[in-house]
Amino acid sequence: MTKRNILTAIAAVGVLGATCASADEIKVGVIAPFSGPFAQYGVQYQQAIEAYQAQHGTAAGEHEISFIYKDVGGVNPDQSRALAQELLIRDRVDYLAGFTFTPNALAVGPVITQSETPTVIFNAATSAINRESPFYLRTSYTLPQVSIPAAEWAYDQGIRTVVTTVSDYGPGIDAETSFKQAFEAKGGTVTDSVRMPLSTTDFTPILQRVKDEAPDAVFTFLPGGPPTFSYTKTYNENGLREAGITFLGTAETEETNLQGLGDMAVGLQTAYHYSPAHDSDANRAFLAALTELHPDAVANWASVGAYDGVHLIYEMVGAAGSDGPAAVEAALGLKWESPRGPLELDPETRTVIQNVYIREVARNAESGLLENVETGVIATVGDLGWTK
Repeated sequence: MTKRNILTAIAAVGVLGATCASADEIKVGVIAPFSGPFAQYGVQYQQAIEAYQAQHGTAAGEHEISFIYKDVGGVNPDQSRALAQELLIRDRVDYLAGFTFTPNALAVGPVITQSETPTVIFNAATSAINRESPFYLRTSYTLPQVSIPAAEWAYDQGIRTVVTTVSDYGPGIDAETSFKQAFEAKGGTVTDSVRMPLSTTDFTPILQRVKDEAPDAVFTFLPGGPPTFSYTKTYNENGLREAGITFLGTAETEETNLQGLGDMAVGLQTAYHYSPAHDSDANRAFLAALTELHPDAVANWASVGAYDGVHLIYEMVGAAGSDGPAAVEAALGLKWESPRGPLELDPETRTVIQNVYIREVARNAESGLLENVETGVIATVGDLGWTK
């Protein structure tokens, strides 16, 4: 069924009173957490969207673009699906976007396939999501995309034994599996793999277990927000650094929590696709637009995922308006310069091909603030988990 048919059918069974957007208006529904412990994601998405529109205006081609925001709270796939249906039926949106968590993104797959609605993922990082619908497109990253470079880089630095500790859900399992395969392919050994429930708040027993095993390094993945802060703080406070266990991560030194970690964060190393310390004109322009609108904004991967997601939506709207299949076709292979570096939407995986940076936390001599300084780059990395 086409979007027109599904909406007509639903209206026929009692969903009345919806008003159609004018022919030259394109509506985008953004589903994200705007309340609860992960509310910062929604805030950063909205701030980045506003920054993009401040730079580029609110029109693409002949179409005016507006955004409608819906609060999903946290990991809640049922609510995510309900909000997607509400946006499509009542608000008559032409595109969907946002989706911080994998379960929330997966929950809308059947809906967007049936309605033929392009859906741009700003964050959810499990590789398999895009296999579930041809209408998913992703401007964030996948865990294999950053975990495999992290594993290969670690081995090249002389690290030979690692314990992995990951949150026990799709992205964490992706991170664990891809890191282990890549590290062992180089000749290293993963001596233990710990999967932590998403509800975990006390990481002391887990990191004591790692300390007792005494590997060369610990590799971790947790969802951004309070868990990453708590885990990284516990690593520092429980003597793993002093024991010679190198910290390897992805987003665990992310910018919204970085200053709170203090000097103990200095020297922590991660492999990731964006730091606001990235040295480029595109990044400086993005940061300037963001802070002009929101002086207290903190840019991180969520910000840049949304910013590039809006760019992709503008390109699709300019090429195809509200025609979902034509919009997706127009996006495949699209290239642009992002605040994080050059991007290309892979025609096969519909996830961006991008640079992955090796970063180390350091204190900026001028501002006195901690930042993730890029010390190396693995260029043009696609979704390395697509063929796994």
